[in-house]
Amino acid sequence: MTDQLTPPKHDDKSGHSKFKSEMMAGGAVTENLNDDELVGGWKGALSMLAIVALFAWLGFANFWIFVFVVGVVFSVFLHELGHYLTAKWTGMKVTQFFLFFGPRLWSFRRGETEYGIRALPLGAFVRIIGMNRMDDVEPGDEGRTYRQKSFPRRLLVISAGSLMHMIIAIVLLFGVYSIAGEDEVLDGARVSELSLNGPASEAGVLPGDVVVAVDGVLIAGPAELGEQIRTNEPQDRVILGILRDDVLIDVPLGLGANPDGGALAGISSGSVFNTIDHSVPAAAGNAVTDIFPFAWESTKGVVKVLNPVNIFNHVTGSTDDLTSRPTTLYGVAQISDDVGESSGWAGMILLLAVLNVFVGVFNMFPLLPLDGGHAAIAAYERVREALRGGKQRYFADVERLMPFALGVVTVLAMLMFAGLYLDITKPI
Repeated sequence: MTDQLTPPKHDDKSGHSKFKSEMMAGGAVTENLNDDELVGGWKGALSMLAIVALFAWLGFANFWIFVFVVGVVFSVFLHELGHYLTAKWTGMKVTQFFLFFGPRLWSFRRGETEYGIRALPLGAFVRIIGMNRMDDVEPGDEGRTYRQKSFPRRLLVISAGSLMHMIIAIVLLFGVYSIAGEDEVLDGARVSELSLNGPASEAGVLPGDVVVAVDGVLIAGPAELGEQIRTNEPQDRVILGILRDDVLIDVPLGLGANPDGGALAGISSGSVFNTIDHSVPAAAGNAVTDIFPFAWESTKGVVKVLNPVNIFNHVTGSTDDLTSRPTTLYGVAQISDDVGESSGWAGMILLLAVLNVFVGVFNMFPLLPLDGGHAAIAAYERVREALRGGKQRYFADVERLMPFALGVVTVLAMLMFAGLYLDITKPI
């Protein structure tokens, strides 16, 4: 334990020490403040022109993926803006605010902060000095570090990014609900496509039919339809309960075989929706309350997806459970094209809202180097201070968490590569 003004000094200047400090801080901890590092002039203009040209090409090549990508970039920017604004408001020193990572493409400085765009579109970052006791700062700036601020201020700043995602989601949901209405999910699986000459097509199933039961077992949605079909063997006969033009009919179906030997119906299906029109106040209220079930479903999804066993099973083809399948923005972008084509702006905005909730929840899991890991450290430090009377600051020895943080990064890397492999070889 140390007093408030003198956190333990970290004198190791090696590259390994810098790497550890950046790992714990979730980004760069040093930067050259010389003016020659700023990127402007014809080089900066050329770089920005290239980015604009890339987005323009994407807009012409696939409009809905373009809309999705712009929405994601804007969400990332607002995430970091949340950190930036709350850090400034609470008196912390912010030295950098960059969109993307990697080499600088264009930047400028206003006051003590450098703003700009970098080359690799993998996120964004705000550099706040003194994120932990491993981050050395000038003695005159110690009072403006993240680590020296009160617990409520640290918690606000570190959670501001995820809070911004929730605000974005509420605004997007309000827009959809007030203009297009809210889609209520009903039981059943609506047939969207049939395999050519497949079992369901030969049995007389039609696109637009709603499958409500298989052999008397009620179907809650598309996932349950697939699960119920897979409980049978190829060549088995089942009875599909189908709702067609508001009339319930039974359709006998002889199952075929998948390449892996499992039962095949030859049906692609989606959820069944009923659109509810809302007044503006009702749309606002539902936009707020719906965040909670979305967040709960996202929490369960994160736990499933982060399980290394599930990652391995998906890569080896041992499971096709979409609720535990890792995916990347590339995969979601491919889905966004289908969503845009089938549901238009309402579907795209809803997709972006759900994505923002998921990212906001995932980012607050208590795992370094995620923001939730820093929030957990702040809470731990506050508990230790309270146990000792609350008269002196306690600075956690975050260097001891380095093996844990490396383990988290390893799992996240596995998740990314596995998701990219599946998105390319087995698109959803």
